[in-house]
Amino acid sequence: MDISFLPFPLLLAVFAAAGITIWFAGIQVSKTTDLLLKHFKLGEALGGMILLAIVTNLPEVAIVVSSALTNNIGIAVGNILGGIAIQTVVIAVLDFWGLGKKVALTNSVNSLVPVLEGILVIAVLSMAVMGHELPDSFIFLRISPADVFILAFWIIGIYLINKAKTDLPWTSKARSSTLPPGKDEKSNGNRNGNQSNDKKNIKKNIIIFLACAMVTLVAGFAAELSSDAIAKHIGMQGVIFGATILAAITSLPEISTGLAALKIQDYEMAISDILGGNAFLPVLFFVATLITGKAVLPKAQKTDVYLTALAMLLTTVYVCGIVFRSKKQIFKMGMDSFIVILLYVIGILGLFIIK
Repeated sequence: MDISFLPFPLLLAVFAAAGITIWFAGIQVSKTTDLLLKHFKLGEALGGMILLAIVTNLPEVAIVVSSALTNNIGIAVGNILGGIAIQTVVIAVLDFWGLGKKVALTNSVNSLVPVLEGILVIAVLSMAVMGHELPDSFIFLRISPADVFILAFWIIGIYLINKAKTDLPWTSKARSSTLPPGKDEKSNGNRNGNQSNDKKNIKKNIIIFLACAMVTLVAGFAAELSSDAIAKHIGMQGVIFGATILAAITSLPEISTGLAALKIQDYEMAISDILGGNAFLPVLFFVATLITGKAVLPKAQKTDVYLTALAMLLTTVYVCGIVFRSKKQIFKMGMDSFIVILLYVIGILGLFIIK
């Protein structure tokens, strides 16, 4: 659907309204997701890296589906790959905005699990680059083998990361041993005492979750339509707009979720939610190919492959930052966050000189 005939101020208003809606609906979705996970006692891997990754990326899901249905693949591909790059920058935003002078975010992480999540992001993006080099005709039953491999790598990665949280020798069990005596019993008692209230509220939470999810999807669809029209009005390539401004708007749920995690001092969650979402985004190529019946990755432009490399580079910086856990800060953020912002700005400038 082309709405570029609408006045430019109206398009800006629609785009801004979609962004505001995504922000507030994303906050409610994140809150209700956490409550639903606790109620149904879903595992951390299933709840955190699968359900929460999908929930916080609902705007991207809406954009990919709507772009595929309208055969506007450029916006979809640019938003996926550009979204991974800019969502990695969200970690730097959390480092600066959420912690400030207190401490570097990666210095506060006491686990190597986010390192594995970063490696998973790099792995699925490597598969995306390889899939780009395959011919368009390499597709069977509306499914591209490259998309299948990306999905398989993601599923295997989720399994390994879940295993790493429980079974590996370096997994720290100090947190459970340092709980005050009677902590677990007291918590269990509270849960039993509030069981009736939980049953009354669970239906309400489910309704809120579904309603906000639908609102987020609609807002994502509106953001995709208005962004494409705005890009035409200002003469900007769709892939550049999708990789920058549109990707920034659709990253709002990750920011709200990350800030909520920092408030409860769960620094690993703040990073893991973002890296988990980044690992999920390339799976949307499978959805786009299935809808269009055409291999999407081989149609990626130079700018798309460029953004893939940029996302891999930014992820690598944070993987190293988590391993070394430097305490040094620059402009109220960790050194790795400062490097990520610097590389991202340089990388985006490079988009404008790629023909």
